Amino acid sequence: MERRVRVRFAPSPTGPLHIGGVRTALYNYLFAKKHGGDCLLRIEDTDQNRFVPGAEDYILESLSWVGIRFDEGPHVGGPHAPYRQSERKPMYREYAEQLLASGHAYYAFDTPEELEAMRERLKAGSMPAQYDAVSRMSMNNSLTLPADEVQRRLENGDPYVVRIKLPRKEEVRFHDAIRGWVVVNTSQMDDKVLFKSDGMPTYHLANVVDDYLMQISHVIRGEEWLPSAPLHVMLYRYFGWEDVMPVFAHLPLLLKPEGNGKLSKRDGDRLGFPVFPLEWKDPASAEVSSGYRETGYSPEAVVNMLALLGWHPSFNRELFTMEELIEAFSLEKVSKSGAKFDLDKALWFNHHYLMERDPVAIAEELLPIAQSAGFDPDLTYLSAVVSLMREKVNFPKEIIRDGSYFFRDPEVYDQGALAKKWKPETPEFMRKLADTYAQADELTPANAETMFKEQCEAAGQSAGQWMQLLRLAVSGAAAGPPVYEMIALLGQEKSVQRLRVAAEKMKP
Repeated sequence: MERRVRVRFAPSPTGPLHIGGVRTALYNYLFAKKHGGDCLLRIEDTDQNRFVPGAEDYILESLSWVGIRFDEGPHVGGPHAPYRQSERKPMYREYAEQLLASGHAYYAFDTPEELEAMRERLKAGSMPAQYDAVSRMSMNNSLTLPADEVQRRLENGDPYVVRIKLPRKEEVRFHDAIRGWVVVNTSQMDDKVLFKSDGMPTYHLANVVDDYLMQISHVIRGEEWLPSAPLHVMLYRYFGWEDVMPVFAHLPLLLKPEGNGKLSKRDGDRLGFPVFPLEWKDPASAEVSSGYRETGYSPEAVVNMLALLGWHPSFNRELFTMEELIEAFSLEKVSKSGAKFDLDKALWFNHHYLMERDPVAIAEELLPIAQSAGFDPDLTYLSAVVSLMREKVNFPKEIIRDGSYFFRDPEVYDQGALAKKWKPETPEFMRKLADTYAQADELTPANAETMFKEQCEAAGQSAGQWMQLLRLAVSGAAAGPPVYEMIALLGQEKSVQRLRVAAEKMKP
């Protein structure tokens, strides 16, 4: 009988969710839905020292914003609840004790000072500074101490950890769905801590136990967890769960735009783009980090951008709905090598989806932004501005910033453009055009263009010689949407008035 596909996204609430984490969640979701399976959210909050208030809610809101819907999780429940590891705490001791009883784990009582001395000693001898099958025999643990001494220390409440007992030299092999066969020798591995005396498991124990109990079939996670995978394989072996061990798939890193290293918040600050899905305010420092949503990216653009950072569809295509991504996605098409973040491509995606949206919906979003800038347009007018301006921008809010001349008369004229195009006869030209426009029955884009070209022809000059001066006169800006459509939208009275003011004030 074929095993049901069940995947999990398991973030730690230690701060804002990195955009790379959103991609990991997306790939898990796409894979599960492609195979008719379940996608779970599990909050891995065993490290209470690093817990950040508000981080879990932030994670949930971020993933909901991009359209990821979980079948099970702390917010929706499910048959394997609870889905926060801190609420599953009592069960982990039982599994640690199982490993101790089978001889696959041991108590270690070493102090931080003793551990540091051990590492320095190994480094001095050019040996790997790790707690392993060799070094553990010179340390304070239940493998070296008499049984009654171990019992006495436990009864006294001495601090301890439970470590996995790895063989000295054994090959660990597993198949990664993205990277193929991975082979590591235990001589290169640490006896990692699995359980602490405070009753909390480490990531390694809790992760494996929960994946087993939640019947996870595929572990799709970031490349940074690849070094931990051999340890997890050994845990499955020691628990006797190898026959239901999940398939591993370690995703490539998201790299800096230059390609040298993992994408970080510092890169976003340096180059002017977000690395978090939503705006985040650090509760400790009150520092605010930008988010894709607040910057003006649409969730569709973010999903498409992330999907193609590391995954290559079988056909040459870049734009997908979520349903189309589910249909097309496969782990076999995920790259082993890191994916460079491309800001230009992110902007391209956002521009595409901006052009596809209903102008009225965009205008409704922009109304409060326009009002906070001191403008008071009605929705119909603002929708028309959106239709004209969105070809020239990547984010909705840029329509208000770059198109301020739709809402107030220009106070200055672009001096660079004016210096290049100015002619001594400019004031007279603008006065005559104002009079012509004032006498028209209606000022449409078509007749605004016809009257302008007729006046240029009468002056013995081409329309191209006057076009930018016309744009400057009515908007003050050197660039913008099609000039005749802009004039028609501003309206006859406003356009005539601006031409007359420009005749008096527009000078290089």
